[in-house]
Amino acid sequence: MTFQVRNVIFCLSKLEKQVVMAVSVARDLSVTVSDHTMDKLAERQQALREGIQKGEPKVLGVSQLMVGVTVISYSLPLLSTEFTEVMTFGVPWWSGIMFIVTGAVAIAMEKHANMKFLCVCLSTTGASLLVSLIALIFYFVDLENNPSKGCIEPSCMAEHHSIIFCRGVKSCLLLFTIVQTVISSILVYNLFKERRIFSQYTTLNQLIPPTPTTEVPAELN
Repeated sequence: MTFQVRNVIFCLSKLEKQVVMAVSVARDLSVTVSDHTMDKLAERQQALREGIQKGEPKVLGVSQLMVGVTVISYSLPLLSTEFTEVMTFGVPWWSGIMFIVTGAVAIAMEKHANMKFLCVCLSTTGASLLVSLIALIFYFVDLENNPSKGCIEPSCMAEHHSIIFCRGVKSCLLLFTIVQTVISSILVYNLFKERRIFSQYTTLNQLIPPTPTTEVPAELN
């Protein structure tokens, strides 16, 4: 019996690691080992997933995607009018595409809720926020440089109505861009908060809690 106990102690010494381990010895002297550190990391990963989902990235992502599609579709009539700063630099196109991409990434966060994808989503959303601010500058400058002019002569009525139409469309695009700026700001804040809380667990998505293992001394086999 003393010889068997020594074998059990020898097996336990081989199973020691730098992490905290839970060891239990069954009546048949088999050793069951479970890793509490890995379990703790798994709990943190689940907490990260729940924290991300509380920020409703899918809802905000759908909103961004719809705003991007709306911006592009609303800008199509401007192709038949005189090109000003907004259309010359293609503001609705690159801003709308950026909104769509950011929305798609935010929607994917619902499925891939880990630190790596969180950082990707945070980067794209931050870029979208910057694009929104640049687009707002273009819209304000365009509306300021192209005011509507009063006209009572038949010869200039067509131009007058065209300017009013363009200003109306650009005002709508400006409003949609402001909405996108607000959505991006909310999403950036939520993602940055979660990243700061769980920054020390950057490899959570690669860690899978191991199932308990059973070691039996060779002499007992």
